[in-house]
Amino acid sequence: MKHALPDLPAMADFGARIADALKVGDVVALSGGLGAGKTTLARAILAALGHKGEVPSPSFAIIETYEGPDMRLPAIHADFYRLERPEDARELGLDDYRHDAVLIAEWPDNAGGFTHEPGCLSIALEIEGAGRIAIVEPGSDWLGREP
Repeated sequence: MKHALPDLPAMADFGARIADALKVGDVVALSGGLGAGKTTLARAILAALGHKGEVPSPSFAIIETYEGPDMRLPAIHADFYRLERPEDARELGLDDYRHDAVLIAEWPDNAGGFTHEPGCLSIALEIEGAGRIAIVEPGSDWLGREP
């Protein structure tokens, strides 16, 4: 299904709808070219989950963790752009980070992809004019709770 995201408020609303539906073990796999809005959507999801404060792009750290009393769920925000092979994600201890959290993954294919997981919500972002289009493909665990 496609969602038009013409501006930042629409992106924030979409992120809030995703956050409202998230449960532990879910993956939000964000793909799209550079500048497509992956980090912007990740920030919107984290804000809606209750994170207060900045959300740096994890491009260099690769994995950032978010937890605490203000968060509805603990979350991991990962940017796999710099990974050269999927095995690198395992070497970073991704599975340990994911325990009891949701994963928001940018450039998921560089980590081997997550679409095989039933809790994966795949979102491809495309630039359209000044806005974005989100093409959403829910895994089987998302049926009935799609944003």
